[in-house]
Amino acid sequence: KALQPLFKMSYSCSKVGHPRPGHPYKGGNFCAFLPANKEGRKTAKLLKKAFECGLTFQIKSCNGEERVTWGLIPHKTSWDGGKARNGYPDAQYLHEVGTVL
Repeated sequence: KALQPLFKMSYSCSKVGHPRPGHPYKGGNFCAFLPANKEGRKTAKLLKKAFECGLTFQIKSCNGEERVTWGLIPHKTSWDGGKARNGYPDAQYLHEVGTVL
């Protein structure tokens, strides 16, 4: 079993501090995977708090279009592929993301 936090960011207008304040940005669906164990559940709570504080995502300008992307907090977006592809296996992930959070 695995926890799957799903974040849905819709279209909106950027605010002060974003690359182009007042311009619309493109949202998207973002999915991250955590193991369904004690440490994974603890990490899920920390990720939820980070999301509520606006730390999970950032707005970047790409080819003249503003879009939502992952922020600086690392997320596992695949069950496989290893660390190089933001997936598992990665024995240090929960420790590393816990340190960041």
